[in-house]
Parts: sequence; structure tokens; C-alpha cells
Amino acid sequence: MEKNISPQLKVALVQTELYWKNKVANMAMLEEKIAGMDEEVDIIILPEMFTTGFTMEAEEVAENMNLQTTRWLKQMARHTQALVTGSFVVVEDGKYFNRLVWAKPNGDIGHYDKRHLFRMASEDEHYSMGKTQEFFEWKGWRIMPQVCYDLRFPVWSRNRLLDDGSLAYDLVFYVASWPSPRINAWDILLQARAVENLAYSIGVNRIGRDGNQVPYSGHSGAYNYKGETICFSQEKEEILIAELDYEGLMEFRKKFPAWRDSDRFELK
Repeated sequence: MEKNISPQLKVALVQTELYWKNKVANMAMLEEKIAGMDEEVDIIILPEMFTTGFTMEAEEVAENMNLQTTRWLKQMARHTQALVTGSFVVVEDGKYFNRLVWAKPNGDIGHYDKRHLFRMASEDEHYSMGKTQEFFEWKGWRIMPQVCYDLRFPVWSRNRLLDDGSLAYDLVFYVASWPSPRINAWDILLQARAVENLAYSIGVNRIGRDGNQVPYSGHSGAYNYKGETICFSQEKEEILIAELDYEGLMEFRKKFPAWRDSDRFELK
């Protein structure tokens, strides 16, 4: 557990088009975008399946953990001195996962496997479901990573009261390939997750059309614990910068401790 808590956390939301199933092109494009950032940040968040686009061709694009993409994430983290994260397709013990990986500048990595697989695109037929929630700390902040369709399931994202009387996380973020026809739900649910969990909520979605001609309109954004917009982008390529304030979050939780009345439950 990190002792020092950074009073502000600066997060870069990378909203971009993606080359269809072309890892080399996507990593080169993203590396150029990251190198072109004109300010230092603490976290860089990339979209869901940022090396390929949202594809069901798992066998074609999957890679082992700790190979090409993980090494690239480590390189980006070391170069920027930021935590860098996004999801890609990983094969492990013969199973395929839509796996979100985060890399710290010191080379440490962690991962979260997408829990809720999007059956309307048959994702559940091609990928294995994640079994556990994951949390990590960065600069003293407690963070919960999630992937796209997870956003529709509030129980899975629920902030929990810990034994020490604090909440499990301060920031929840979602990496996504969320199509344009349902973008209104994306906007609403990102704000809802912030309000109901008394935490910052961030969503990073792609834009453009994928190889199946599915359209994406971005709407990447960050919201504070009141559901107020910190930053937001519609359908254009850009890197948003969200500045999160730790003291403001703690003060609000103290003045409005709704989390003390939350329902206790167990996930199965």
C-alpha cells in the first residue's frame, strides 16, 4: 500500500480510431499520439482491444501474456513515467480473454479479465469470462478497472466499505468499444457509476468504424463524485486530460456519507 497520496491525479483519455486487426499500425499510431502529448500525466488510458479493434477472431489476434503488447505497455510507461493501460486479446491455458493490463513505470504489471461478455456480438462464445474484481493503487489512489459491457452491471462495479472504514476505490474507469446506436446509455451510466459509488468515473471509447462497419462515436469523459462533467469529447480524435482532486472527494464523502448506508452483499 502506497503511503503518500497525490493530491491531484492527471489522467489522459486517448480517444482514437483503430486500424482493424493491425497491431503494429495501432501501436505505432498510439506511440506517436502519446509522444505528442504536451503535458505530463499520471495515467494514460487506451480503448478496449486497442491493438486490433473489437474482434471475435480471438485465435487470429491473441498473444501470450508478457509478449508484444505487454512489453509495449511497459515501454510506454517507462518513457512517460505514467501508468499506461488498455485491453487486448490474451491466450492463456488454451482460453482467450479480453484482458485489461496496466503497466507502471517500474515495470510492474497487473490485469483484469472482462467479466461481462457482450453476448449480442457473441463475445461469450469466443472469450472466457473473468472471475474476479481487481483493484490497484497508484500514487496513493485506489482504482478499479473495468471493460465496456461491465458498465451495465452496477453490482459488479459497486464500491464496498472496507474493514478500515474506507471505500474500496476512489476512481473507476471503463475502456470500451461502445457503438454509436447505444451511446446515450454510455453517457448516463458513466455518470450513474460516479454518483452511486461516490467516486470519480472515467470512460474511454474509440471512434470511427471497425472492420465489421460498426460505428463508434467516442463520448469519452470523466465525471466527479457528484456526476458533474470534468471533460468530455464527441466524435473526434483527441486526448482529453482529466484532473482529479483527492481532497474534494474526501470532503464530499465526509459531508455526504451515503456510503455508510449501503447494502451489504456477497458476489458469487
